[in-house]
Amino acid sequence: MEPTEQKTNGSDPAWERELVNRLAFASLNEQRRARRWSIVFKSLLFVYLFTLLLLMLPDQLGGGSVSIGRHTALVEVKGVIADGTDASADNIVTGLRNAFADKNTVGVILRINSPGGSPVQSGYVYDEIKRLREKHPAIPLYAVVSDMCASGGYYIAAAADSIYANKASVVGSIGVLMNGFGFVGTMDKLGVERRLLTAGEHKGFLDPFSPSRPEDVEHIKSLLGDIHQQFITAVKQGRGERLKEDPQLFSGLVWTGEQGMALGLVDGLASASQVARDVIGAENIVDFTPRPRYFERLAASLGAAMANSLGTALGMGQIR
Repeated sequence: MEPTEQKTNGSDPAWERELVNRLAFASLNEQRRARRWSIVFKSLLFVYLFTLLLLMLPDQLGGGSVSIGRHTALVEVKGVIADGTDASADNIVTGLRNAFADKNTVGVILRINSPGGSPVQSGYVYDEIKRLREKHPAIPLYAVVSDMCASGGYYIAAAADSIYANKASVVGSIGVLMNGFGFVGTMDKLGVERRLLTAGEHKGFLDPFSPSRPEDVEHIKSLLGDIHQQFITAVKQGRGERLKEDPQLFSGLVWTGEQGMALGLVDGLASASQVARDVIGAENIVDFTPRPRYFERLAASLGAAMANSLGTALGMGQIR
């Protein structure tokens, strides 16, 4: 009877240990769930507060600055001029239109630091500058070169009323190029056969694995010559009699800002702040350069962060 009495009285501690373990695990799981949901709620609160902050800021964050009083408007042209880049025609033109439309703008500075790019994009901007100057004749536009204003960058600058640069700036490169590679000899050495099927006699004329033909080369040279002449015409129309007669002027060469003055490519040596203060007479500069839509970028990045937080809260681990 004694063993039975001991078991009945609970002298065997196994069930007590099991109960304690269950309670401990339950408490631990509860703490984990609380931490997971805490992460979720904190993340949601952060998104909510940040969204409120962005909504309170002016929409100019995505396309310019708030104008306060009489000012000089600034639009930046940075990097390669091409569709889909920060220096695309759409971005530059948007900034210029906003700058000219502002009632407090007394002058516009187009600050350029670009090696050039698409002649099409540059031509769009050139034409829009001409249109805006006709629409707003009382608002001058000056191009100011920082490090480089070459090729398509100078194409744009030529539309300005005046061009200013630093003495060590690089300007010019009034020319057009098309480049590529030819691998015909390499393929012959490797014993590789090229099989190119086309509909159209000249459809494959840019194929780097096929020999170039004289008639195709002449056609491309003619095309480049036409674009080059368009470039030259735009520069002559924009610069007028300020250009000096020099056989190298439209050869594609580049010059320093000082040399550019001697050739008529540059009107003076000055920075953007100097032009705003001494030429335009409005030292206060307001930036109208279109910027990336920060909320859209934030939403994209926070979307992944929220997914990770929710996955953690649901015990799914991180989503990568």
